[in-house]
Amino acid sequence: MPTRRALLRDAGSLVLLLGAHEIAFGATILAVRVWPAADYTRVTIESDTALAAKHFLAQNPQRIVVDVNGLELSPTLRELVGKVSSDDPYIAGVRVGQSQPRVVRLVIDLKQPIAPQVFTLDPVAAYRHRLVFDLHPTAERDPLLALIEEKVAADPSVTSAEQAASAVADALGEFIGRVEQRPPPVAAAPAPAPASAASVPAPAVPRRRTERLVIVALDPGHGGEDPGAVGPTGLQEKDVVLAVARRLRDRINAQPNMRAMLTRDGDFFVPLHERVRKARRVQADLFVSIHADAFIRPQARGASVFVLSESGATSVEARWLASKENAADLVGGVNIKSRDAAVTRALLDMSTTAQIKDSLKLGDAVLGHLGKVGRLHKPRVEQAGFAVLKAPDVPSILVETAFISNPEEEKLLRDEGYRERLVEALMSGIARYFARNPPLVRQRAL
Repeated sequence: MPTRRALLRDAGSLVLLLGAHEIAFGATILAVRVWPAADYTRVTIESDTALAAKHFLAQNPQRIVVDVNGLELSPTLRELVGKVSSDDPYIAGVRVGQSQPRVVRLVIDLKQPIAPQVFTLDPVAAYRHRLVFDLHPTAERDPLLALIEEKVAADPSVTSAEQAASAVADALGEFIGRVEQRPPPVAAAPAPAPASAASVPAPAVPRRRTERLVIVALDPGHGGEDPGAVGPTGLQEKDVVLAVARRLRDRINAQPNMRAMLTRDGDFFVPLHERVRKARRVQADLFVSIHADAFIRPQARGASVFVLSESGATSVEARWLASKENAADLVGGVNIKSRDAAVTRALLDMSTTAQIKDSLKLGDAVLGHLGKVGRLHKPRVEQAGFAVLKAPDVPSILVETAFISNPEEEKLLRDEGYRERLVEALMSGIARYFARNPPLVRQRAL
């Protein structure tokens, strides 16, 4: 029987054979990521076990100091320093050090005042435990004002925000006419007037004017920590739909009295309720969420259009897809403890029957034009409980451009020509909707 001294000797030999990684106490850092964007910058630390952290803000210079407990400094954690880009709107730099045993201190130097949110995420999908730092600006920019400023900058003939906001109704009518390609109505021959009647010219009927920009909210699905669906050769849904949304934005912005707002214009995560909030803040006339999802069978193919349902999904597939899309917050990483998020989510229960009715009209118009580009998955607009479609006062649709899980359709989604045809179909569907449902002047308190 081995003596106690022999056991200790063997144990010591085993320790000498192990590297620092194997004998380190506490969590092991698996990855660090930085997601810069104009809206906010996110820093993520992924580890094999949950981390606990405390933070405080300091001045001169502006910085946020974070102490992470139960952690030893590692090469992976040091990679965070080099992941900050020079054009990050919020982070000037990052310093990492071992402030005391099993406590790592992160110092994030800031370019402007921020309102930080620090929270943890449980394992989900391909991720283990995540410690998240969201650096939001203390003063949020008015998105409607930003759209008007873009309009002024893009049109040299416009010299004021008032001119930009006063849209040209004739231009919209001409644009809709081109898309609809309707021949002008044939005027009936006027009835002869009685001989005794005075020749009084009939009053001109004024054309309805839209005294504001017509705004379309475009919502590229997923982003940042959430890649969405991934095709057989690695094409990510978040990249495809952002490229399509940017092209569609350019087409919309080319119209004299229309403007598009993207819920994300980069590779960063936007919670579902925040996408809806953004559309409402710019008083959007339409909301179009763009996706390229996967299904359990690689044979699934074709484009689809979905709207919200008040009484359950119209098919098993629609219910499955809505459940999958609604789980994006879990993958992307939403701070469920945020009070603002809870208040905004409560507003999503205010969706009305009228909004769904208008959404169905929009969905029919878009689906009809998508059918001219390629195969449709279903010949009708489907309905399910998509959280991102719950704007109570904005007609909203979710477009599945194709199934990225289908090898043939993944190849199409890579093709620039196919993307352009998709954009043309979406633009034509939007114009067709406005032809039948001209936007009205209305004021909404958001």
